[in-house]
Amino acid sequence: MTIPRDDITGLLLAGGRGSRMGGADKGLQNFNGIPLALQAILRLQPQVGELMVNANRNLAAYEAFGAPVWPDALPDYAGPLAGFLTGLEQCATPWLATVPCDCPLFPLDLVQRLAEAADAQDAEIAMAVAPEADGQLRTQPVFCLLRRELVESLTRFTQGGGRKIDAWTAQHRCVEVPFDRPGDDPRAFHNANTIAELRALESKR
Repeated sequence: MTIPRDDITGLLLAGGRGSRMGGADKGLQNFNGIPLALQAILRLQPQVGELMVNANRNLAAYEAFGAPVWPDALPDYAGPLAGFLTGLEQCATPWLATVPCDCPLFPLDLVQRLAEAADAQDAEIAMAVAPEADGQLRTQPVFCLLRRELVESLTRFTQGGGRKIDAWTAQHRCVEVPFDRPGDDPRAFHNANTIAELRALESKR
């Protein structure tokens, strides 16, 4: 018995500055004619019970995609952990699954595999691990499944100035979940930090 889908809320992280895209709002850039954020929502929605978005600007544009939108709980674009904290504070289910808005090809079975590993290992956090361009497996810390009870721990960590995901997750029972099975898309976790990287991802399909 793995974690039921309805016990998991999905969180799309779209709250960054987009500094490497010249300050553009990454989630609103088109990928094959569809905004990145909407592409991610369409991939994530069937994998979870509820869905919400973390964004810090253009809130009406994100709300138009049909999910509740919550700005960072922390000031000054404090990074992904600020999005994690916002999601955990608003989450009404036992688990929160996070994905970034700039990886349009993430796996359609992402949440299921994270949930199976978390359940099997009695973990508080399950984190994706995937091959990068050099073939080496690396953690993909913004692709996480988190227990809602971690909100107090994360509040303390961020109030103390902590901003690094791995420094926080190291304090908890964390299982790493490899996405390198035969048939797994090697580009599943490739992210688009620049317009050029976004166009390159489009052209590889």
